[in-house]
Amino acid sequence: MRVRNLDYIGAARAAGCSTSYILMREVLPNILRPLAVVATLEMALAILLEATLSFLGLGVPPPLPSWGLMISEAKDYMFFSPWVIMIPGAALFLLVLGINLLGDGLNRILGTERAA
Repeated sequence: MRVRNLDYIGAARAAGCSTSYILMREVLPNILRPLAVVATLEMALAILLEATLSFLGLGVPPPLPSWGLMISEAKDYMFFSPWVIMIPGAALFLLVLGINLLGDGLNRILGTERAA
């Protein structure tokens, strides 16, 4: 919404550019970096939310695989076989960490300049 009200968008409209041209050539390059970062953070949040709901028993039903469900089922064996709970927990941690690092890398690759 902030980019939509900037001067260069008004100038492109005044020049007679089509809406699709303005979106592709003016708006998209200026929102690509924040959009990529927000998308990766939201993806990591969605994975954690699904794992949390599955851990609480409110997620996917038991025949379907879920790291939250695996951790929930492994808590009975936590003291005798700690690796049963550590492996899905570590996999969930590494996936979310990797997605966050991907978002950070995209932020650095796409540049440090702010949208005008």
